[in-house]
Amino acid sequence: MIKTAYLAGGCFWGLEDLFREQPGVVDTEVGYTGGENDNPTYEFHPGHAEALAISYDTDQTDFAHLLDFFFRVHNPTTLNRQGNDVGSSYRSAIFYQDDDELNAAKDVIGKVNASDLYDGQPVVTSLEAFKRFWSAEDYHQDYLRKNPGGYTCHFVRSQQSLLET
Repeated sequence: MIKTAYLAGGCFWGLEDLFREQPGVVDTEVGYTGGENDNPTYEFHPGHAEALAISYDTDQTDFAHLLDFFFRVHNPTTLNRQGNDVGSSYRSAIFYQDDDELNAAKDVIGKVNASDLYDGQPVVTSLEAFKRFWSAEDYHQDYLRKNPGGYTCHFVRSQQSLLET
């Protein structure tokens, strides 16, 4: 079965570039969610996070494993910031769709907090009920494939799964 997860962790370009190569991920799309207006744009998206819609095959991966990778490719301990990007648009957030996703998110956050990956700094990732996702403009889709030298602050901080510790 194909399901979709919605995550925000800074600029959506870098998240998309790393997630698209993960086992079980069948598609990615950058966009906006969690904000105040309908039909947000890059120029006007009050309260929305730059987010990533990740379509994945549940026979190959699950929500917890996507979250495990998510927490290893962005810094979830910086409030409303990733690298040089500052503001609520760049917050770390999990947009959960049901109690199973919410519980998985809480469990993985507990594992991140118990690890030494972020030198004892607590996770500030918000858990927000998913409402709606709006696709970003075409020029944002697959941005780092179109612009290989483009800006990203995302990288794999640990090869070790936090789920196996």
